[in-house]
Amino acid sequence: MRGDAGRAIAFNGAGVVTQAQFEAEVRGVAAALPDARFAINLCEDRYRFLVAFCAVALRGQTTLLPSSRAAAVIDDALAQHPLSYCIGDAALDPLPPRFWPLPAELPRLDGPSPQVERGGCVAIGFTSGSTGQPKPNPKRWAGFEASTAQNLAALADLLHAPVTPLVATVPPQHMYGMEMSVLLPLLAPFAVHTARPFFPDDVARALADAPVPPLLVTTPVHLRALVAAQVVLPRLAGIVSATAPLPVELAAAAEARFGCEVRELFGSTETCVLARRRTACESAWTPLPGVRLAPQPDGTAVHAPHLTDPVVLADLVELQPDGRFILCGRNADLLEIAGKRASLGDLTRKLLAVPGVEDGVVVQLDDADAAGVRRIAALAVAPGLAPEAIVQAMRMQVDPVFLPRRLRCVPVLPRNETGKLPRHAVLALLQA
Repeated sequence: MRGDAGRAIAFNGAGVVTQAQFEAEVRGVAAALPDARFAINLCEDRYRFLVAFCAVALRGQTTLLPSSRAAAVIDDALAQHPLSYCIGDAALDPLPPRFWPLPAELPRLDGPSPQVERGGCVAIGFTSGSTGQPKPNPKRWAGFEASTAQNLAALADLLHAPVTPLVATVPPQHMYGMEMSVLLPLLAPFAVHTARPFFPDDVARALADAPVPPLLVTTPVHLRALVAAQVVLPRLAGIVSATAPLPVELAAAAEARFGCEVRELFGSTETCVLARRRTACESAWTPLPGVRLAPQPDGTAVHAPHLTDPVVLADLVELQPDGRFILCGRNADLLEIAGKRASLGDLTRKLLAVPGVEDGVVVQLDDADAAGVRRIAALAVAPGLAPEAIVQAMRMQVDPVFLPRRLRCVPVLPRNETGKLPRHAVLALLQA
């Protein structure tokens, strides 16, 4: 752990938690943990997540970060990792197998500052499943240290206090939440709010607990809700957004309403954060220090100081002379039907541009029709609109071969905790 013993590492409306208290509780919890190789951290309270994460690492165990806290996903992770258990701070229903509850009052032990083996695997993050089955990605402490230094450099010009308060709406179990709300307080001068506010008024109250202008770490889904609710927020150091593309119009509206910069981060579970941009006024991404991208036919190879080997992403990029890059979509998003080309991302943007459509997504189905073509389908949240009217409106902007052959209106899209749409959930709704 870094920093002096008296600095704040977490806060809420009741006060602050100092680093000295945090370290004592990490030692206390670590001494009480069961013997195992893996732990699934299900803590809702963000401070207790921090304590549990560090206690598990101090015992030489690895934290598993499944893509969802759904019972079936947790059961699968436990089955795939023998000698594993769950750790949590709330009574879950149903209660996961091999559940170890954190005590209401965290135990404390005196001792030296906790040290984690830099080469040890402290976490395994799983991809969200938005394009297929979740895949494991081991993370070593040395890599987390290097990526956090890059993230601090990416945010440095937004920070003006010795310790910056941070409020996050994204869960710590997600890699973006891990980087921004767990590793930053552990390895940089940040103090994180213990809660994970969801509704706009909850976000405003959490931000108001900060003693100086805080940084808001959020997603496009939450940011859209904040703008739509016209909620009043205290003065902010800045807003950070990730997990899904941030529309230019939303970024500009948030900057105008909340009086601060909205900075979008680009990354993945495989790579962690690797680039930044101010979406309201620039389309190109600036790579973080030491990050180098190498376009190739099947995507883009990412080279970075925190990666032991290059990682190939499905994203296609166009490098600019000044070192920045433009995202051109993903290989899986590109469509070719009847000799014509389009992208699912662009089709989704055109669906969302239809007046009355509040949310939506366009996908390509897995099964081919009689002509051997995998057709296009869509889900839309559009109260008062008929599917036929939406398709007719899209016809003005979309080539007929790319119009959804199946469009279903639903009350809400099956987004996960970070606003992403797992492909299996979208297909299940379309087939219902």
